[in-house]
Amino acid sequence: MAPHPGIDPDQIKEKARKDLLDLLESVRGKKNLVIEKSLAGPIGIFVKFSTLQDHGVDKVFFLENDNVDASQKNVIFLARGEKANQPIAITEQIQRLQKNSSIEHEFLIIWVPRRTLVCNKILEEAGVLGDVSVEEFVLHFIPLEQDLLSLCLEDSFKDLYLRKDPTSTFLAAQALMGIQQTHGLFPRIIGKGDNANRLMELLLRMRVEAAADDNNTSKFGLMPSATIESLIIIDREIDFATPLLTQLTYEGLIEEMFGISYNQTEIHSSIVGQASGTQQSGKSPAATQQGLKQKIQLDSSDKLYEQLRDANGAIVDNLLNKVARRLQSDMKNRHAESISELRDFVGKLPGYQSEQQSLKIHINLTEEIMKNTQSDIFRRTLEVQQNLYDGSDPSSQHDTLEELISRSVPLPTILRLLCLESCISGGLRQKDLDNFKRLILHAYGYQHLLTLSALEKIGLLQTRASAGVLTNPLAVGTAQENTKTNYNYLRKVLRLVVDEVNEQNPNDIAYVYSGYAPLTVRLVQAILQKQYLLALTKGASAANISTAAHGWQGFEDAARNVKGTTFNKIQKGEEQVVKARHMLAGTGGKVKTVVVMFLGGVTFTEIAALRFVAKGEEGRRRILVCTTDVMGGNGVVGAAIEKGSFGEV
Repeated sequence: MAPHPGIDPDQIKEKARKDLLDLLESVRGKKNLVIEKSLAGPIGIFVKFSTLQDHGVDKVFFLENDNVDASQKNVIFLARGEKANQPIAITEQIQRLQKNSSIEHEFLIIWVPRRTLVCNKILEEAGVLGDVSVEEFVLHFIPLEQDLLSLCLEDSFKDLYLRKDPTSTFLAAQALMGIQQTHGLFPRIIGKGDNANRLMELLLRMRVEAAADDNNTSKFGLMPSATIESLIIIDREIDFATPLLTQLTYEGLIEEMFGISYNQTEIHSSIVGQASGTQQSGKSPAATQQGLKQKIQLDSSDKLYEQLRDANGAIVDNLLNKVARRLQSDMKNRHAESISELRDFVGKLPGYQSEQQSLKIHINLTEEIMKNTQSDIFRRTLEVQQNLYDGSDPSSQHDTLEELISRSVPLPTILRLLCLESCISGGLRQKDLDNFKRLILHAYGYQHLLTLSALEKIGLLQTRASAGVLTNPLAVGTAQENTKTNYNYLRKVLRLVVDEVNEQNPNDIAYVYSGYAPLTVRLVQAILQKQYLLALTKGASAANISTAAHGWQGFEDAARNVKGTTFNKIQKGEEQVVKARHMLAGTGGKVKTVVVMFLGGVTFTEIAALRFVAKGEEGRRRILVCTTDVMGGNGVVGAAIEKGSFGEV
């Protein structure tokens, strides 16, 4: 997707970079920087380690390692202040330096994105508040791509659904409020889910508070945006099933098998060979080679990866073959007949070399991925998933599940399959659930009593309180309304399963899961592509809805069968101001942006599906994806998995 009018990711990066460097420059001389691990990746996106060195940073330490030394008088701590762990760790390290060092240190604490009462209280009780300077680094959305902004809150899923901590919702509201302050009010806020509704209410409250603030002289409170069409808020809770499925795009498969963190993946050197110097230069210590593993950059700066990432994994080898043949042809035609032709070739040579290096990496990655996807366990797992979302009797999959447990398949894979059945089928029968609990405890350890309890608390693993959802898939508006997402009903009315999917030249978002359309993206289509979706589900003759229809019009029944609150809020400005702006700027001809906010996390396959939707809307509107974090299925169940073990001394 192209850059967005009004919302410029490069501008966001540059502002974050400038703000951070200004804070570092406020401390004269050399300084040591102690940074929270979870901030190293996000900050590495917009500032290189070499740039930090240019601004006086001598050494960088991770806060969690508790190993900052006394080599510099100035010590700067950079951490989030939303939880008690970080301020406690900072006070302990300050006290250690004060006690053991002969130097009289000067300390600066930079809280991201805000200073909290918790921070102040802990520092005060430890007796160090008077010995430190405190600043705020207001960092909210970080551009991972031109069409993707993330708050990079790694624990947002766990906080929202296990701990029931609303901090992520508040930080998301602050970030979206920042967009409103810069670009005007979202003219329409549409969404689904209880947490999404809370986020919408927070935005409305913040607007009122900002309008009442005498120091706020901005006109944003009076005028809806001229560049943004709407804000769509999706609560992850409405569709737990999608992230539990195995992602089948190229980027999704890399995430499944190697993990992707802030546009980088860590791969064993034996798989990809030695990385080029350009990929390692300027990175922070967190991004350098560790042992026999190395970091590979995965973003649009790699033009080949940009072509591959959203493709279905089944066709990536064909795409790589085409690129290899083209490069081979270009190199064969390199013999120049004149000086000007020779100059042109020499100018293109760095590009060829870079593309060849990228091609080598992605061929090796694809070969490794294919080894995994052709394994018996991967195929059996995928078969169970496809049978579940196709609507087959879930009990027919239990023998396979029991076999996978007996083969000691990694626990996250087992839990994903169990939770997928629970989500799609409205829960498991009590005797089946008890049986699987017993098998898991025997195979993986009794500490997973806590894991199973956490999954139940999140709502991923439940008993089937009523067979109504399973046996009556067309039930609408019953007492069960909005308490569970009714996949059996939605499978039909939103065409979640597409039998004949074209993976080579996709014609529907279902290509990202080789036949399954993510529910979250279908709901976005229900708002943005009503005629297409009606034609897909009811036939071309039924797609007669007005192009002026907004919100959930035409799909009210579908929305009622999705868990949580449904809302469609219009934000209006002062009439005179709006009329004046329309007279001055006009209203037609501009391609506006639709902001799609995922609260609780989004997967790479959903991002790929939204990019497919954006291609269909090209010339009419652009789509900007915002999220609390980018996640995968292992991250979903990982939020519940108990890391400790009973009986350890």
